[in-house]
Amino acid sequence: MAAREERKGQYSMLMHQITDWDDAYANAAHIPGGADFPEKWTKLAEAFRSRFRGSDQAQFDVEYANGDRNRYDVYHPAAASKGLVIFIHGGFWRAFDKSSWSHLAAGALEHGYSVAMPSYTLCPDIRISGITEEIAAAVTEISRIVPGPIHLTGHSAGGHLATRMVCRNTPLAADVLERIRRVVSISGVHDLRPLMRTEMNKTLNIDRMEALTESPALLEPVGDTRLICWVGGGERAEFLRQNALLASVWKGLGAATVAIDEPDRHHFNVIDGLQEADHPLTCALCA
Repeated sequence: MAAREERKGQYSMLMHQITDWDDAYANAAHIPGGADFPEKWTKLAEAFRSRFRGSDQAQFDVEYANGDRNRYDVYHPAAASKGLVIFIHGGFWRAFDKSSWSHLAAGALEHGYSVAMPSYTLCPDIRISGITEEIAAAVTEISRIVPGPIHLTGHSAGGHLATRMVCRNTPLAADVLERIRRVVSISGVHDLRPLMRTEMNKTLNIDRMEALTESPALLEPVGDTRLICWVGGGERAEFLRQNALLASVWKGLGAATVAIDEPDRHHFNVIDGLQEADHPLTCALCA
């Protein structure tokens, strides 16, 4: 009897209920020097762009739709391009633009791919469903200037948007969709329902219907989806859970998936590997 009660107590201790949803999705507060990262990204990105100014290997601020932020940058390798990599930035759908991430094109460029980075309208000026439509427009327009296979990747909210492109209710046309070879979601948020409990939802305005129609983890993937869900091993528990969730759910729906936890990486440096051609993250994206 005593042993039985002890086991019951152990199970109760193992059970954990999230009560502070804002903290569950907070990153900067749990990363040493977290507030300094945006400035570092901006400097690295500007230094990278400066190498291409005046060169025919890059085009900047190309329009893909009519919105003020509907612009993309694209970088091309010196030789003929093997295909197209599109990186979609994060920021919880309410911050940043393409200008903070240019340096992350370096690794895929060395592999011989053209790399494009779009900006998009931010919440609250748009709903997440509207951002999905904008990213689909960006992918469509960029695909017209670079032939060959398309590899989609994105970080955090960008991971959501990248995977959203290969859901059965994707806004992409069939001819674009069939060119997508693989998707790499980096620390993606794939179930939007928990965010409805956070303060940031005053900006995002996610309601239950939008959560159901815009959460990849609640949707089915298109037929031949190949998905890598990549996350830093030192990230917040919710990002680890969200990462594993999509890989697990979509594997059960017929997609080829894998979930990878990269050791000693947090939410802000897990993307650093994209700068290096030989880094496992870049190799996974460009395979």
